[in-house]
Amino acid sequence: MTEPTRYQTEPLELPLPAPAQADPVPVEGCLGCAELASVRARARAVGDMTTVSDCNVHLRRHPEGHQ
Repeated sequence: MTEPTRYQTEPLELPLPAPAQADPVPVEGCLGCAELASVRARARAVGDMTTVSDCNVHLRRHPEGHQ
């Protein structure tokens, strides 16, 4: 049986988010993108980062106006 560690280990440093995880840019001329960007801006202004994240996911995934 091994002895347990009796000292504090060094902290683990996680990498910063990759640039690919930055906010997506709305497609010009797409009303869906414009609305999502507007909701995202209002949510960020009040500190609602859950809604900011949701809007980013929808901006990345919604198909209309991009093809």
